[in-house]
Amino acid sequence: MADVINLKRFKKRNEREQAARQADANRARFGRTKVERALDERRKDRAGDLLDQHKLDDGDAS
Repeated sequence: MADVINLKRFKKRNEREQAARQADANRARFGRTKVERALDERRKDRAGDLLDQHKLDDGDAS
């Protein structure tokens, strides 16, 4: 015979695990130092600049 499962406990445990995953994601996203945020911003700007440098002109510029 199968084991009896308390659905309230299962639901609460699932919600706690979900909240813990969200907290980890928020820590990674927002829990950074000013230097780390500035470094990421510079990397993003550099990547955008490199992408812009590789754009092709179609010759119809008037």
